[in-house]
This record gives sequence, C-alpha cells and structure tokens, in this order.
Amino acid sequence: MRIAHIITRLIIGGAQENTLLTCEDLHRRGHDVMLITGPQTGPEGSLLGEACSVGYKVHVLHSMVREVNPLPDWRCLSDLRELLARFDPVVVHTHSSKAGILGRIAAHDVGTPCIIHTIHGMSFNRTQPWPVQMIYRGLEQYCAACTDHLITVADAMTRQAVAAGLAKPEKFTTIYSGIRTSWFDPSKHNRMEARRRWGFGPDDLVVGKIARMSRGKGYEYVIPAMAAAARADSRLRFVWIGDGERRGEYEARLRAAGIRDRVYLMGLILPHDIPRAIAGMDILVHASEWEGLARTLVQALLMEKPVISFDIDGAPEVVYPGMTGELVPLGDSHGMAQAMLRLAADEDLRRRYGRAGRAMCLRRFDHQYMVDRIVDVYQQFSPRKVATV
Repeated sequence: MRIAHIITRLIIGGAQENTLLTCEDLHRRGHDVMLITGPQTGPEGSLLGEACSVGYKVHVLHSMVREVNPLPDWRCLSDLRELLARFDPVVVHTHSSKAGILGRIAAHDVGTPCIIHTIHGMSFNRTQPWPVQMIYRGLEQYCAACTDHLITVADAMTRQAVAAGLAKPEKFTTIYSGIRTSWFDPSKHNRMEARRRWGFGPDDLVVGKIARMSRGKGYEYVIPAMAAAARADSRLRFVWIGDGERRGEYEARLRAAGIRDRVYLMGLILPHDIPRAIAGMDILVHASEWEGLARTLVQALLMEKPVISFDIDGAPEVVYPGMTGELVPLGDSHGMAQAMLRLAADEDLRRRYGRAGRAMCLRRFDHQYMVDRIVDVYQQFSPRKVATV
C-alpha cells in the first residue's frame, strides 16, 4: 500500500529517528513508502543521508521550513497538495507541528482515505508565551477534526491533548517510540573504552547528559546541580553529548561554576555511536522542561544505566522511583544534585535500577513492535485495509 510520512525536518532527534524507523520497517514489509521532509538541518546534525540510503522514496520539499511565515507556508500547502495528489497514498501519517498542520490539511484537501498524526511532544507547551500556546492549540484542534486517529508516544501526551480539547480519549492510541534495541546491548560495549577517550578513570563516577545545547533542554538547571554534587563527591565527572547555539554560553557557566575541567563535551555523534557512549556512563540525567517521552531515558535503561529526570510529561512512564531511577520536581536543581549523590553512593542500587530498566524497556520500545502497532492503527482506520507483509 502507498503510505506517505511527512515531517518538518530531519535533524538528529527523537521524532525524526522514530519516523525513519517507521518508514524503514514499512518499506521492508513491502509497502510503497514516501517520506516528505523539509530541507533544513541545524547544529543537531542531519538524518537525511540515512533516510536516503534505505530504499524508500524521500522527497525534500524546499518550501517546508520550520519558521512560521504565511507566504512560504501557503506555498508549502500548495506543494503538499500537488505531491500527495500525484503519489495518491492510502495513508498520510504526519509528525511534528508544522508538517502535522500543513500535511493534514493537504491530505484532507486531496481526499486521502486515512490521515494519522503522531504527537511526539505537544506543539504548545509550558515554555511558550500564552498567545503562542493559544494559536497552536487552535490549529491543533482544527486539524484533529480532519484526522482519523492520533498516536501519542506517552500516555501523558494523550491526557494533555484531551485536556486541551483536541479530541476525545477514544481518538488516541499510545505507541511508545521505537528504538533499535539490538544496538543497546550492554554486553557488546566496553565501559573503559569510552572513558579512556574522555580522560576518566575506572573509579570516576560519570554522569551523562544527551541533549541539544539550547533553551528548554535544562542546562540552566543541570549546571548548578552538577556543581553542587561535584563539591560533595570528588569522584564525579560529567559527559555532555550534543551541540547547539548555546554551547559557548553553557561552557562559560561551567567555568564560572568551577567545574569545566570535570566535564567532557563530546559534541555531536551519530545515533549508532550512542550505545558506546552510554556504556562509559554510570548515570544519565535528563532535564528538559518539556518532552513527549525522552528516548535518552529509554536508551540509558536499555544499557542498564539508572536515570534521573524531572517529573514531567512521559518521564514517569519509564522512570520509576525505587525501581529504575529518580524523579525530581521540574526546575529543582538541589533535588537533582541529591539524586546524583544518592546513586553515586550506591553501586548496588545503580546496578539494580539498570537491570530492571532494561528488562522493562526491551519489548515495549522495540522498533518492530512499534511498527506492528502502527500498522494495526492503519488497518483499523483505513477504508482500504493495509495488509501486513
């Protein structure tokens, strides 16, 4: 069957990795898949080359850009209508806010039989000014009316969407974002290999963070937490994976806090290198101010590493205090520092959390299981059934 996926851009990120895995698995099952994306990349890196290497169709739509601009957006809507009319998919499946809005309108306009949208994270969220939130909420409500079904990556996203009036609960299905779980096997990676590259020894306790260096990713909270924890435990070292427009600012904050020499900035790495890096860590901390359900939490747990996260959005669906990690209130740097110290002080606790986390995540987050469930949604809501090949 012909299935079109639409996403705003193919930076290295959770929604993008989810979409590529979905397209790849659908293609391997024999479906005729087209991925439509905008041309933009950024300091996060690009997944466009990976998308083009698998064998399904990839169309870069140059009029699709992330920034809101009425004239180019109108052109993009027209281009999407033309492209979808020519491809004539049975299913249009959209991702991210811009592609989700324009893609669903275009699919409805050309009479696509089945329109699906995945909410990876709410397009209106607590970090935005309220007028922006209201505009996006209104657009999402409008588009939900012409969507056959909505997929969310966490139960928390469903609750938030229902509370915002997007649709009734029965219009949502939670499907956790799939990961190549075979990559994240702690038996395949050596702890000291990464540590030698970072200049850390076997007795150091390494806390990792994987995120873009931009507003909303929590560096403003993590840096004081790191500084407080480092003062209390001289064994603590830190690794940051990622890059972004605020790297210089955050490096200056590390120097001001007196801990720059304890932090290794790894920069951008490709997705297949993430397991090797996590293997060198003892703990992973995640501090985004809003998120659907952070893939880094799942990736760390698959590598048997305990996790610390703010108690927001989908995090409590994988971070179980007393079982897989520690939750702290949003913005609580002191609580985050205390969580680091608790885990740093107890090797048995770290090991127990990590093993429980891996056992919990192995099936729930496997990408093939994710696509099985997505195909189930297609079958249920498409007038022409999508055969599982």
